Amino acid sequence: MQADIFAKKKRNTLAFLLLLGAVTILAMIITEYNALKGFASIPKAIQWGMANFYPTAKSLEKLPVILEKLQETLLVSIAATTAAAVFALLFSIFGSNTTRVNPFFGAITRGIATVFRNIDVAAWALILLFSFGQSSLTGYFALFFGSFGFLTRAFTETIDEVSRGSVEALKATGAGYFSIIFQSVIPSSIPQLISWVLFMIETNIRSATLIGLLTGSGIGFTFNLYYKSLAYDTASLVVVVIIAAILLIEYASNYVRKVIL
Repeated sequence: MQADIFAKKKRNTLAFLLLLGAVTILAMIITEYNALKGFASIPKAIQWGMANFYPTAKSLEKLPVILEKLQETLLVSIAATTAAAVFALLFSIFGSNTTRVNPFFGAITRGIATVFRNIDVAAWALILLFSFGQSSLTGYFALFFGSFGFLTRAFTETIDEVSRGSVEALKATGAGYFSIIFQSVIPSSIPQLISWVLFMIETNIRSATLIGLLTGSGIGFTFNLYYKSLAYDTASLVVVVIIAAILLIEYASNYVRKVIL
């Protein structure tokens, strides 16, 4: 019996891999992508990068300006994520199957979160450019809307998984709705919720670089400015600073996760 199940899984896996390969080949044919030419260009790209794309002593003079823009990007990302987490928690409580007020209202909150989640932050930035122009505020709202959709979904699933048993126990004792929320749902879910917020901050810092290219603000705009002016040494220093900041924040968030989980 187990041998038949294993053989069936093996056949399904093989069929999936063959289908994936066929779709990949079909996509390459449709887009006229030349894989051999793409791989052949890698050595030239590496050679160009080693010859031009590296920090120099002259580029280090721009480090204070770069760090200032990096600080702006970090603060905008953290502020957008934190504000989105507050609204996401409210919507997730109303949208969760465990804590919703009624199914209709729960479906509406889930639907709103789905719309926000399925629009990419870059698309949000382009949409908001018409209203707020190229500014940090546009980047803030783009990150806020994207974070709100994702965190609402993550918080809703966390509440459904973590709090179901304790909520049912409190309902059996006749506890009120707000007592259930503040005495059971939030305390039991808070470690996972904080973990999701930290993950979103990491993601938004990466996304903020791209958003900065579109909104003309932050570290992304700084990179674009130096790159387009052919100051490749300074542009590479921006990349190094971004990577160092992301690694540092990822290390800090992983440490916090180990402490709270």
